[in-house]
Amino acid sequence: AAITFIPLLHNNIESTLQINTMSVTTRKPTLFESMACGGAAAAFAVNFTHPIELVKTRMQVSGGGLGATISGVVKEGGVTAFWKGLPFGWGRELSYTSVKLGAYAPVRNAIGAGPDAGIGMKFLAGALTGGFGSILGNPFDVLKTLAQTNTTGAGLGSLVGDLYRDQGIGGFYRGVEVNIMRACVLNATKMGVYDATKGLVTEQTGWGRKDVKTSFTAAFVAGFFMTVTVSPWDMIRTKLMNQPTDKKLYDGFADCAAKTVKEGGVLSLWRGFIPIWARFAPQATLQLLTIEVIYNQMGYSGI
Repeated sequence: AAITFIPLLHNNIESTLQINTMSVTTRKPTLFESMACGGAAAAFAVNFTHPIELVKTRMQVSGGGLGATISGVVKEGGVTAFWKGLPFGWGRELSYTSVKLGAYAPVRNAIGAGPDAGIGMKFLAGALTGGFGSILGNPFDVLKTLAQTNTTGAGLGSLVGDLYRDQGIGGFYRGVEVNIMRACVLNATKMGVYDATKGLVTEQTGWGRKDVKTSFTAAFVAGFFMTVTVSPWDMIRTKLMNQPTDKKLYDGFADCAAKTVKEGGVLSLWRGFIPIWARFAPQATLQLLTIEVIYNQMGYSGI
């Protein structure tokens, strides 16, 4: 009887597991649900990547090397100086990245660029969400850049007040043109390469699209290609946003690009490539892994 009972018990457990598995279904999140997930994932990730971005930004502005920049930050304010401007970083992620990351899947599905679609449509979905998100996040981008490069000890309130006094509301949107172009290139590369790489990895390895190994591999690949395509836009955006509050050094995107190339050559547009990659790789990985976890916990289908 005992021998007969064991296989019967095994069959009952197996049947129960199958029923439970079938009952656990996922659904596509709405646009706003997905944006909330994207904002939460990005706000979490920026706590770890902000110091890398601060070093990258100062290298782009000063033209200094990696070692000299890091030692200068430590000398200026100690270890905590690497998190200077973090509140503006949170604001940026909760506005800009909630759209560019969180809205990607709903927009992709809305334009018919699902998991099996070509990479061109995925790039389009990424460009649309990145461009729109950059408009929302531009004020935080400007303030974050000023805070990260500020060596005078001025507080956050002073930075906001000085910028508004000298340039009005328009000051918070300086560099918005290049920021939109940068965001379109960045997010098209990031989300398009990530989405396409997930499909390729799944085909080649047999791993599922929700497997953490699939997401990690795809995010790392996306981080590299983001750095290659975005570095020049990032350099120009940083210079435009870091102009003094009381004067303009560049007359828009084209003037800034021309002066940058004239001063340091074409390759100067990729200055800070290593810290940019050091930021993009972990940032993309953290953001994408985190949003996939949040999607899964909320019962939503992933990217």
